[in-house]
Amino acid sequence: MTRHILTAVAWPYANGPRHIGHVSGFGVPSDVFSRYQRMAGNKVLMVSGTDEHGTPILVQAEQEGVTARQLADRYNRVIVDDLQGLGLSYDLFTRTTTRNHYAVAQELFKTLHRNGYMIEKTTKGAISPSTGRTLPDRFIEGTCPICGYPSARGDQCDNCGNQLDPTDLIDPRSKINGETPQFVETEHFFLDLPALAEALGSWLQTRTDWRPNVLKFSLNLLDDLKPRAMTRDIDWGVPVPLPGWEDNPNKRLYVWFDAVIGYLSASVEWARRSGEPDAWKSWWCNPEASSFYFMGKDNITFHSQIWPAELLGYNGLGARGGSPGEYGTLELPTEVVSSEFLTMEGKKFSSSRRVVIYVNDFLSRYDADSLRYFIAAAGPENQDTDFTWTEFRRRNNDELVAGWGNLVNRSISLAAKNVGAVPTPGTLTEADAALLDTSKAAFASVGALLERSRFKAAIGEAMRVVGEANKYLSDQAPWSLKDPSTHERRDTVLHTALQVVDDCKALLTPFLPHSAQKVHELLGESGVWSGSPEIREVSEDGGPDYPVIQGDYAAAAARWASRPIEVGRPLAPPKPVFKKLDESIVDDELARLGGE
Repeated sequence: MTRHILTAVAWPYANGPRHIGHVSGFGVPSDVFSRYQRMAGNKVLMVSGTDEHGTPILVQAEQEGVTARQLADRYNRVIVDDLQGLGLSYDLFTRTTTRNHYAVAQELFKTLHRNGYMIEKTTKGAISPSTGRTLPDRFIEGTCPICGYPSARGDQCDNCGNQLDPTDLIDPRSKINGETPQFVETEHFFLDLPALAEALGSWLQTRTDWRPNVLKFSLNLLDDLKPRAMTRDIDWGVPVPLPGWEDNPNKRLYVWFDAVIGYLSASVEWARRSGEPDAWKSWWCNPEASSFYFMGKDNITFHSQIWPAELLGYNGLGARGGSPGEYGTLELPTEVVSSEFLTMEGKKFSSSRRVVIYVNDFLSRYDADSLRYFIAAAGPENQDTDFTWTEFRRRNNDELVAGWGNLVNRSISLAAKNVGAVPTPGTLTEADAALLDTSKAAFASVGALLERSRFKAAIGEAMRVVGEANKYLSDQAPWSLKDPSTHERRDTVLHTALQVVDDCKALLTPFLPHSAQKVHELLGESGVWSGSPEIREVSEDGGPDYPVIQGDYAAAAARWASRPIEVGRPLAPPKPVFKKLDESIVDDELARLGGE
């Protein structure tokens, strides 16, 4: 039965280019999942965009001598180029500085306020003494008053997981310049999390199939729920849509309040651009639909607590009651799929310390599928993982080139040389049938793992089939069957191998879409097997043009099933699918990192 699947991908912040650590958390896992779901026949809506509000944008803009909008425009395009180059198949990748997004964010705020879940309070706000600018919670660090961790942030402690306010920190300091913040009284609206605690807890208790690290962290958040500020003293962001507030140039919605609403606003924008303005409801107002949110572990709290609380309050399901707004009852996340952190050569990614490689730089020197493979096979799925150039080269050469690439090359080469086409098989032996059974069975086993976002195990299972096929070819040695009396057996072996190559192409398509298209063509087939994302220039009425990522993925031929290969289809000698990397790339890349 066809299902509606929402893939909600974390919004990259538009204050600079993204590095490979970022895309290992939100980018590649979400695309692998979405491509598989499309191949399985489900209706996927994969949405995201650049997150462009908040104080960090203002700080970065000031450092670069441009306006906040100019900065957002620049890095929006950089990020769009990077993600398209990586092959991430968004149905819509947009941005938060659109009138559509403003309208959707304001509608949720107004309904939460009307339902009683936005409460006005006088609080202490952090100000930079040297600039007079508001310091966001995440730009303040200090010692956690609960566990003593010395680098806790002003919104939460990454060591113990507890929510914090900047005023809770011991010896707070600005991450921008190290000065001690000044705390002044200010009026703000707070999301009344305690009034939503029971509904939030009941919902979380039903999420038994989440990754254990995500569920445990999320349940721990329930122990100390406090109202959370959802407005800020800042002049860059979505205006607060209430009388007395909307015309105040220095009050805006909290960037994290509007950023998570982006999943909904992007869906609304996608529907409008598709010519069916209500189409988004099939994913958001349909109890039978499923929604999966992909991100790094530092964003769990906003997706397993803040966003669900906003939705519960919007739906009127908290202790204060209420009724849904104009969008109707909105469905909560089915699963929050969070990855751990990727480090680089044993160190945290850091642009200032040159411990970094940006996506664009990576793609200028290496194939996108080589990075996608590393992230899927060795990425930070359920524990922190270290990216090293030695290990990247080893996996590329030993697994992609010598494993999958070798199977493709020798199977097609032998068939092209000896037959010139996909050969006609004769009677199958036990070895032939066993390999074909293994290959066909992998669609169920790999598919089951992908359904549960177990990407590392899934690609391992697919590559196990590749290994079995390589062993089969070595054991059967069709190149030695030169006598005419053995040609039927030779052709049977080659047909079997080519069938498994075609199966493995499908099994690996979610992970390696670019090379899957190459293999499709090497097998003599035409047309699009694996759809690619496109960058398109769009605009709102009267607004500036901006780039989005979209794609016609439904037109691609890729399906999650074994398809009988066509006997007699012409084959030509193949070109290598993957590039072997020389030992020198390790030293070259380490030199770019400052020799570390």
